[in-house]
Amino acid sequence: MPDLFTTAISGNLLHGALGLEHGAHGVLPHRLPRAAWMQADQQLVMAQAQPSGVRLALRTAATVVELDAHRTTMAYRGVAPRPDGCYDLLVDGELAGQVISTGGTAEIVDIATGERETRTGPLTTVRFAGLPKRKKRVEIWLPHYERIEMVALRTDAPVEPVQPGERPVWLHHGSSISQGSNATSPTAIWPALAAAHGKVELVNLGFSGSAMLDPFVARTMRDLPADLISIKIGINLVNGDVMRLRAFGPAVHGFLDTIREGHPSKPLLIISPILCPIHEDTPGPGAPDFTDGVMRFRATGDPAEVPAGKLTLRTIRQELAEIVRQRSAEDPHLHYLDGRALYGEADATELPLPDRLHPDTATHRLMSERFGALAFNSGAPFAT
Repeated sequence: MPDLFTTAISGNLLHGALGLEHGAHGVLPHRLPRAAWMQADQQLVMAQAQPSGVRLALRTAATVVELDAHRTTMAYRGVAPRPDGCYDLLVDGELAGQVISTGGTAEIVDIATGERETRTGPLTTVRFAGLPKRKKRVEIWLPHYERIEMVALRTDAPVEPVQPGERPVWLHHGSSISQGSNATSPTAIWPALAAAHGKVELVNLGFSGSAMLDPFVARTMRDLPADLISIKIGINLVNGDVMRLRAFGPAVHGFLDTIREGHPSKPLLIISPILCPIHEDTPGPGAPDFTDGVMRFRATGDPAEVPAGKLTLRTIRQELAEIVRQRSAEDPHLHYLDGRALYGEADATELPLPDRLHPDTATHRLMSERFGALAFNSGAPFAT
């Protein structure tokens, strides 16, 4: 076996990460800058440290690539754990290998008491061999719902970073559905598939449970370089029951105003929620339902409170469409996409949401195909 080169893992090798932290085991990528996640709650801090859309991007003639990594996962006692994460290898944009994530630290939470048990295991070595012996673009996409600390990168030929600017940058913000929810691998989530369709560089600010119109997220988006911008708004506002209709409109306007300070004329696409039957006409809060040992969700709000301002997905779609209609008179690069065009009533019959909230891998692919046609094809808002 030939000697392997060890390359220090630094920001210039990572795409989709906005900051790096040196953790107990290795280099931990963050999807928000420190100043932003320091203002966030525990849920968002956790979600932004799960590297959805983050990938090592290299130019190399290497035929062997190894990555030592240590993961942290979370599970609930008495509930079947999520499947192990997956590392995806792309060679010149094509999927060329997958390795299941193993080992690491598992945090087990007791739903009833909140007590937390930590089980620590070894790091794992992710190895890809048999790569073409030529100069190529190699990407290792990290598991999208596990916290990953990268310990060491080894190859059998030198590597150099893929320089920014080769493709347009698509900056996207959304909920757990944008983070990847129940998709089985990091390149099978709908934003990653759509980015491949559009031949763009994805920066994924999809945060599980945390698309809340937070001002620090808007400021982050304002300050990042981007050619195309999208915001998928709604589901977390409803299932978190975080505001009433009176606050929603001004919050959306403020979020858009902040982004436009840094990107006054870039294409900006507002996407309303995909169909979610439990919250179409029933407000939040949403709650987990573990009655049969499987994670599902239910809506606990009272539809009778909707006239008083409680939010539902139907209400949010109406308000977003009106906000974009108003603003687009002076902002011709602002666009609206009804999320039900990505996943609607007919789809819910053929591809029901397994946990009543999140799409599975097949639905992520369906959403990506439709988004590609509606956003990236000729004449669409993101046509490049």
